[in-house]
Amino acid sequence: MTSAAPEPPDAHAAELVRAAVLADLARRVVADCGADVGLVGVPDSPDAMVLRHWAGTRADLLHNLRVPAGAGLGGRALAERSPTWVPDYRAATTISHQYDAAVGADDLYAMLTVPLVHAGCVHGVVYASLRSVVPFGDVRIGAVADLARTATRALAGAAAWTGRPASPAGEARLTPREHEVLRWAATGRTNPEIAARLGLTCNTVTGYLKSAMHKLGARNRVELAIAAREFGLIS
Repeated sequence: MTSAAPEPPDAHAAELVRAAVLADLARRVVADCGADVGLVGVPDSPDAMVLRHWAGTRADLLHNLRVPAGAGLGGRALAERSPTWVPDYRAATTISHQYDAAVGADDLYAMLTVPLVHAGCVHGVVYASLRSVVPFGDVRIGAVADLARTATRALAGAAAWTGRPASPAGEARLTPREHEVLRWAATGRTNPEIAARLGLTCNTVTGYLKSAMHKLGARNRVELAIAAREFGLIS
């Protein structure tokens, strides 16, 4: 009996990164955006997704739920590739209602969905839900959208590890010294080690890394490395 060929190491690493990014996204929707429940749907075919990551749920009917494109609020976001929201999911007249039992089991009302789209590819849909009937204001919508953008960059970077083309747009935005410091940081070198190797002070290295993080939209060294790979700055 012939066994299946092992998955390439880069593909396995990319899948681990994707799972970690999406699980963190669900948690941060709750922790940072004031939502009661965070969900993330992951595409499992060209026209459907499955809710694979969650935070704050009380029941399990939403767990691993398959949502076709166009069905429910998340399905609309998947099909239209644009954010959508309702103050009261169960009273909404603009969506289908085949998931009312699952939504009701978690006592959810207000719901916002934002697709994770990069270069025409949908990497998933994030949900922010509340257990009350409230309109979604610009602040909360913007906060969820910001998290979605950061997660999408990380997902696109992970996809680049498997050989998909990455955008070179970020390369011209970094100075040569920022790029040099970034390359050493991506190898796991500490700031003192980078400073000693390049003949700089630790404060200068920190400054270059902070500048690179700002330009590439990263908040820490892990996100910086992922974004750098996404933009083709490091291999």
